Amino acid sequence: MKKIIWKPGTMLYPVPVVMVTCGTLENANIITVAWTGTVNSEPPMTSISIRKDRFSHDLIAKEGCFTINLVDEKLCKKADFCGVKSGRDIDKISELDIDLTPASAVSSPLISSSPVNIECVVERIIELGSHDMFIGRVVAVSVGGKYIDTNNKLCLDKANLVAYSHGEYFLLGKKIGRFGYSVRKKNKK
Repeated sequence: MKKIIWKPGTMLYPVPVVMVTCGTLENANIITVAWTGTVNSEPPMTSISIRKDRFSHDLIAKEGCFTINLVDEKLCKKADFCGVKSGRDIDKISELDIDLTPASAVSSPLISSSPVNIECVVERIIELGSHDMFIGRVVAVSVGGKYIDTNNKLCLDKANLVAYSHGEYFLLGKKIGRFGYSVRKKNKK
């Protein structure tokens, strides 16, 4: 296949779509973020990158925490809305009738209907240019009970999670393998 040289840019796609809650339960905002990811496993840490001029940037910096709420198919339209509207201009939570609940370890609330909520305390803010990266230590995780099977295994494949790629939303597809399947010995019969 012939390759075409493309202008330098952020071409790492698809990425997860998440709704980040910030502020307090009484004064909350939601920002949709596609630039998020795991940065460390022990202690568990994640990152979100937000432009300095975004309303949520200052809320997260002031409170020192945020909550990442995974987006499923049912939340996708609300996530899109929260990504194009600013909390400076509109109360997105009231406008969209989003139910928030208190978090267990941070002041930023959880989106009740999200399949997974990841509570984070800001460890560091790294200025990068167009965005600041908030490195968050994960202090609590809430998972919808229907995504835990009888063996206490997390089954997020049942959550209909959404990914984002070049301006479009996609449902995650079918499972094609599991970690280590390329080297696993075949069962002899």
